[in-house]
Amino acid sequence: MTLLKISNLQLSMKSYEGETPILHGIDLTIKRGEVWGMVGETGSGKSLTGLSISRLIPTPPGRYLAGSIEFQGIDVLKATDREMRALRGRHLGMIFQDPTTNLNPAFRIGTQLVDVALHAGHADPSVLGLSPGASRRQFKDAARQTAIDMLGKVGIPNASERINDYPHQFSGGMRQRVLIAMAMIGKPDLLIADEPTTALDVSVQAQVLRLIHELVAERNIGVLLITHNLGVVAQICTHVAVMYCGRILEAGAVHDVLKRPSHSYTRALLDSVPTVHTKRGELRGLGDLQPEALA
Repeated sequence: MTLLKISNLQLSMKSYEGETPILHGIDLTIKRGEVWGMVGETGSGKSLTGLSISRLIPTPPGRYLAGSIEFQGIDVLKATDREMRALRGRHLGMIFQDPTTNLNPAFRIGTQLVDVALHAGHADPSVLGLSPGASRRQFKDAARQTAIDMLGKVGIPNASERINDYPHQFSGGMRQRVLIAMAMIGKPDLLIADEPTTALDVSVQAQVLRLIHELVAERNIGVLLITHNLGVVAQICTHVAVMYCGRILEAGAVHDVLKRPSHSYTRALLDSVPTVHTKRGELRGLGDLQPEALA
């Protein structure tokens, strides 16, 4: 069953120097049970594609020149603000890249998590294990317990106590785990993860990836994982899309793309990954690949 279909998505950005095209005809389809990895260098348009799905890019300065983003039959680009609020949190979950700017320093971690849980619970009480006729107090209690349970799942010790702390009382890696809990607390149908393990150590990274894998198996959701780590893509993803300069140059099953890349840019990316046998000075760069030659 198709969960998300992006067709010919074109995005430009306005600045004082004029308007610049950013995304050049993105096409991507994600079905339930699929984990798509989106890879490419910094600035290739990966995060902007993910933000477009949740329609979190301000317009202006952004402007969609063409294309559509259909999520469960709804064209996100034409949906009302009310429809988008109903989708975000409950049906669309997003793990943001920078925990420093995406957690409000003025509110406790618990307050922010409970707000998301309540939002998802009012849309679908079963998320909190409640029936539609539950009282307001039952909703609040269930939302708080759900927040504590999710903090524990992402590896924060003493979750029942730490839920009362402020963001500045957490390390960078722990704040990243809070963002992951916030994105997954509503049990979304599609999870967009923008470099979710960048600030985490290897052991916690493995735990988070295992949690995402379990969520896919348990709820048959779709995942778009934006990352620079080809090892993570090979480990957890079923499919991969390779982006460069606002274009998807190659997409398909992860085994086919990584084992038998058909595009020169994909081959260059794979060649640039260091191995234990790589000696100093032998690491290959991407060379002088030009966007015009890859269009």
